[in-house]
Amino acid sequence: MTKRRSRGDGGLHWDEARQRWIASVTVGYTPAGKRIVRKASGKTKTEAHAKLREKIREYEDGLAMIQDGHTVANALTDWLTYGLSTQSESTKENYSVLVRTHIIPALGARKLRDLSATDIDKWLADRAKILSTRTLRLLHSLLNRAVNRAMARDRVKRNVVALCAIPTGQTGRPSKSLTLDQAKALLVAAVDTPLHAYIVVSLLTGARTEELRALTWANVDLEGGPTNDPPLPPSVQVWHSVRAHGDTKTRKSRRTLALPARCVAALASLHEQQGRPNGHQLVFVSSVGTALDRHNVLRAFRPVIRAAGLDPKQWTPRELRHSFVSLLSSNGVSIEDIADLCGHSGTTITQTVYRHQLRPVLLNGAVAMDRIFGIEPGPSA
Repeated sequence: MTKRRSRGDGGLHWDEARQRWIASVTVGYTPAGKRIVRKASGKTKTEAHAKLREKIREYEDGLAMIQDGHTVANALTDWLTYGLSTQSESTKENYSVLVRTHIIPALGARKLRDLSATDIDKWLADRAKILSTRTLRLLHSLLNRAVNRAMARDRVKRNVVALCAIPTGQTGRPSKSLTLDQAKALLVAAVDTPLHAYIVVSLLTGARTEELRALTWANVDLEGGPTNDPPLPPSVQVWHSVRAHGDTKTRKSRRTLALPARCVAALASLHEQQGRPNGHQLVFVSSVGTALDRHNVLRAFRPVIRAAGLDPKQWTPRELRHSFVSLLSSNGVSIEDIADLCGHSGTTITQTVYRHQLRPVLLNGAVAMDRIFGIEPGPSA
């Protein structure tokens, strides 16, 4: 009499068409109640059972079996659809464009189970010929996150993307800053343009473009408190941005900035032009009253740059913030104060990102010693 298999041993049968023994076992159930079955085949019963035991071990270790037809494109699409719930719409669109342009054409048709570290290395090396290191780093991150999600959902055993180093790409266009004369020319060129107040506030306060685009009139105080002790100057509360959830880039970025007189005048004029809008309305809007996006700002910025005698292809609105740092540094403002005004959590970012805008010669020590000891004439010739 054939001995009955113990519960949990699974089934074993001969497949005449394949001429192989098929071993199978139920390892669990899906949330919908469907059985999860693992199967293995072999020329002998022993071989079939050995392969099945290996698959069961992999399942129990969290290394579930690969779905043969799942491609890199499938993994990327799944991640873009369900893995970016906390990101802003602009970020989602940016990631989608990068994926469609640089990843799917090269790797999309590859089955996820067949994707190798060599494939990734070759792809990154090819992209490095035309893209900056920063873009390569972002592309690597996007693919890495997509494969991690696929691995967590039992589509692949391991993430080979994480094994690959990011090569050095092309040198990007470095950010630069306006000279004082260029800044003055830009302010003159901006007068009577739709972007006048935006340019003035950006250049003279150093606020980020995503902070200015989210600014409402409720966060603008054009009068201040002149009778207070001490008096309060007109100010702008940089408390929000167009980032996801409306938060500023960092906690330190939430700051209230005193407004220079030129900013007060430009904002007061804009407030009148808009018919004295209520506090909930945005300060900077398009010609039809809708919120600005970065493309709106760039399109309106280029004619002003051209009118100031500069090449529109060489300048972007973000460089108004760089110019703010440069102009302050050139006029003796300390790096600590500049970091506070920029909303940096410390001076490290200020030094790293804006290093070329900072005054290279530290003058405070020499100035102090001249004040202490006076200046004596040098030795006679």
